[in-house]
Amino acid sequence: MRLKPKSDFWQVGIVPAPAEALLDAETLADCASRITWLPDPGPWRFLADPFAVRRGDALHVFVEAYDYHTKHGFIERHELGPDLAWRGNAAVLVQPFHLSYPFLIEQDGEVLMMPESHKAGEVALYRARAFPDGWVRETVLLRDIPAAEACLIEYESRWWMFYTLVGPGARDQRELHIAYSDKLTGPWKTHPKNPVLVDRSGARPGGTPFVDALGKVVLPVQDCSVSYGGGLRFLRFDLLSETHVTVEHLPVRLTGDLAAASHLDGLHTFSACGDLTLIDVKRIDRSFGRHIVNLKRKLLRKGVLPTPG
Repeated sequence: MRLKPKSDFWQVGIVPAPAEALLDAETLADCASRITWLPDPGPWRFLADPFAVRRGDALHVFVEAYDYHTKHGFIERHELGPDLAWRGNAAVLVQPFHLSYPFLIEQDGEVLMMPESHKAGEVALYRARAFPDGWVRETVLLRDIPAAEACLIEYESRWWMFYTLVGPGARDQRELHIAYSDKLTGPWKTHPKNPVLVDRSGARPGGTPFVDALGKVVLPVQDCSVSYGGGLRFLRFDLLSETHVTVEHLPVRLTGDLAAASHLDGLHTFSACGDLTLIDVKRIDRSFGRHIVNLKRKLLRKGVLPTPG
C-alpha cells in the first residue's frame, strides 16, 4: 500500500505582544484571539518565516512564499496599516535557487536582508535600495557552506551569527553553529567549538535573537524532536565569547495549538518587531492531493501539459 505523502502548511500571524512577554506560554494563549493572520495564499501554497519592520504607518512583513506546484520558495512582502489591516503583497526577491527565512537588519536608517539560500552555498546580505523594494545582493558573509536559518545580533561590540548546516541525516535539525565579526559586512570567522550544540529538541535557529533582562543573549530555536518545526524553545547564552560558549534551554515551549485551532502541528519562527511578535504555525496534510500536484509538476517538465499562462 502506497503511503500518503506528508505536506506541511504554514500560516503567519502577528501577535500583539513583545517578544519578552511571550517567554511565558500562557501569554501566547491569552493573545490567540487577537492574532492578525496573513491571507491564505491559495491551494498548495503557504507563507512562513516572517520578519517585519515598521516604516511610517505601515508594517512590512517579509515571508517565504512557497508553492508545492514548483517546489520553489521566494521572498514576498505584505503591507499592513497601523490597525494591522492588510493592504497588499508583492514578490520582492526571486532567485533561480530556493529562498526562505528573510532575516531583517536595520542599520543607519537602512534595511538589510539576509535570506536563507543554502542551495546557493552562501549566506548573502541584500540591501533595499528603494525600500520596501529594490533589493540587491550586496555582499557574501559566509561562502561555500549550506547554512540555513542564519540570524544576527550585535552584542558587546561584536556581531554574532547563529545558523545550522544542511546535511545528511537531518543535520540541520539538530546542530547549532556560530560565526562572529567585528563588522556586519565581515570578515566573519566560524567559532572553533562548532557545532556549539547538538540537540534535535532545540538547536536549529528559529527567529530573532534578543538580550534579556539579565543582559544575556536569548535565541529562539526549533524543537524538531517529533517533527520538523514541531515547537519553539529558547536558548540563553550564559557565556558567549570567541573561544567558549555556554548555553541553557529556558523552560518555556511554544506550540501551534496555543495560537490557532487550525494549525496544531508546529510553530517554528518567532521574530520581534517592537511591541509585536511574528510567528508561524503548521498543519500537516496527509491527503492524496499531493500526488496529483507532484504528477502535474512532472508532466509540465516533460512538456505533456501546457505551461500555465
